[in-house]
Amino acid sequence: MAQPNIVLHVADVHKRFGGLHALADIDLQVEEGTTHAIIGPNGAGKSTLLNVIIGKLAPTSGQVVFDGAVLTGRKPYQINQLGIARVFQTPEIFGDLSVLHNVMIPALAKRDGAFRLNMLKNLNAETTIRDEALHMLEDVGMSGHVDMLASSLSRGDKRRMELAMCLIQHPRLLLLDEPTAGMSRHDTNTTIELLQKIKQRGMTKVIIEHDMHVVFSLADKISVLAQGRIIADGSPDDVRGNPAVQEAYLGGTH
Repeated sequence: MAQPNIVLHVADVHKRFGGLHALADIDLQVEEGTTHAIIGPNGAGKSTLLNVIIGKLAPTSGQVVFDGAVLTGRKPYQINQLGIARVFQTPEIFGDLSVLHNVMIPALAKRDGAFRLNMLKNLNAETTIRDEALHMLEDVGMSGHVDMLASSLSRGDKRRMELAMCLIQHPRLLLLDEPTAGMSRHDTNTTIELLQKIKQRGMTKVIIEHDMHVVFSLADKISVLAQGRIIADGSPDDVRGNPAVQEAYLGGTH
């Protein structure tokens, strides 16, 4: 039987903030083509771990390896260029630009290596990227919102637009930080359906999420953080039945 391809390896990572040990002995392996959820109570270190992966924080020790390349020490834009895209907990968008232009900008930045002010002047001239952006917006169910200002969108629609902004970069790894936070149940279910659709394409995803309905609907594997340490790692069924997880996070109700 062929060994799974480990596309992301967080290897013995520690992160300290003064006397606070925010991450300790983190060893995390994400298999290519899977959806790997990271769960845990508030303050467990989930966002800190994500920020270490994308280069916003440097680990105190240990390293992060993506597809054979060491990410530790690289800047976030350099990590993005290697094929990692991130959906932030609070959508990061260009509110005074149209939905279409928001989706075009990451593709231009990916091609040119960085965001430049003169890029805004090129948006209407870039017909190839414009066509691809229209296709991505259709994929996420937003073809009717193309000319709307991004700032006028609902939270759920901003999240769908941000997913299109990531997908147009054709990442090998998609990181999602609480993709359904603050959403209604209807928008949450719509987002689950969209992420299931992306999952069918074989894209590797790491998801931080508090909503267990979302986690168990999407995850192939779950890692549970508590007080900066991984206390459980396995399939959804393994994690659901783990007494330590129930005590630390699920409250014994799942």
